[in-house]
Amino acid sequence: MLRRLYNWTLSLAARKSAEYWLAFISFVESSVFLVPADVLFLPMALARPQRAYRYAFIATLFSVLGGVAGWYLGYHAYELIAKPVLEFYGKLESFEHLRNSTSADTILLLLITSGLSHLPPIKVVTILSGAAGVNIWLFIASAIVARGARFYILAWALKKYGEPIRHFIEKRLGLLAGLGAALLIALFLLVKYVQF
Repeated sequence: MLRRLYNWTLSLAARKSAEYWLAFISFVESSVFLVPADVLFLPMALARPQRAYRYAFIATLFSVLGGVAGWYLGYHAYELIAKPVLEFYGKLESFEHLRNSTSADTILLLLITSGLSHLPPIKVVTILSGAAGVNIWLFIASAIVARGARFYILAWALKKYGEPIRHFIEKRLGLLAGLGAALLIALFLLVKYVQF
C-alpha cells in the first residue's frame, strides 16, 4: 500500500495541476499524510528548474500552514482527532512518551530537526507542539525556518546541479539531514548545559 501511495504521489508531478497537488501534499504531510512532499517537489523542480524556487515557496507555505493545522489538532482536538491519527500510524505510544517527558525547548528543536530531515516525522511534532501548548507564534517561526531551509536548499541544489544531484539527494538526503539534525541537537545541548 505504501509503495502504491508513493507512486501515486510521484505521478502527480506530471500533471498540469502539479502546483496545486504540491500545495495539498505539503499541507497534509505536516498534519496527517505519510508521504513527504519531496516526492512531488523533486521531479517538479527537475522538470522545470526555472520554477524551483517558486515550488520551494509553495511547498514551504503550505507545509507551514499544514503544521499550524497539526498544532491546532494537538491543542484543540487531541482526544477526538489527533489521538486516532497517531494510533493509525503506530506513533501513539512514542507520542505519549514525548508529550509527558519533553520540554517546550526540546519540542522546538524536534520541530526543526523534523522540518529538515523528517526525524521524527513532522506530523508527530506538529501535533505534539499543540498538545504540549508550545507558543503558536514561536511554532510558526520555527516551522518557516526549518521547512523553508529544506525546500530552498533542495531547490538551489536541483537548479544548480540538475539530474545528477537528484540521485545523490534521493540516496543520501536522510543521512545528510540526520547529520545536520545531530549537529543542531549537539549545539542545543552545548548551549543549554555547558557554562562558558
